[in-house]
Amino acid sequence: MIVHLKVKPGSKIDRLFYDAAGQLTAKIKAPAQDGKANAYLIDYLAKQVGISKSDVTIVSGFTNPHKRIDLNVAPDRFDTFVKRLEREKRHN
Repeated sequence: MIVHLKVKPGSKIDRLFYDAAGQLTAKIKAPAQDGKANAYLIDYLAKQVGISKSDVTIVSGFTNPHKRIDLNVAPDRFDTFVKRLEREKRHN
């Protein structure tokens, strides 16, 4: 499953959310240098979705904040993940 997301490295907290425009956004603590943010993003997304790191691949946007990510995930697990994000959005 391909997802598009915007990454904001160097944040004070890790957070995955939909912004006001409906764009999936990831704020991550890792700095944007030497691939640290990309490696951290893969680990973070895997934990959030509940899959292994090997099931998360950056398809494009290696040096860009706008990324295309391939998640090797069952549709029902992905739906559960999206519903959790939507619930969190309503509570914030």
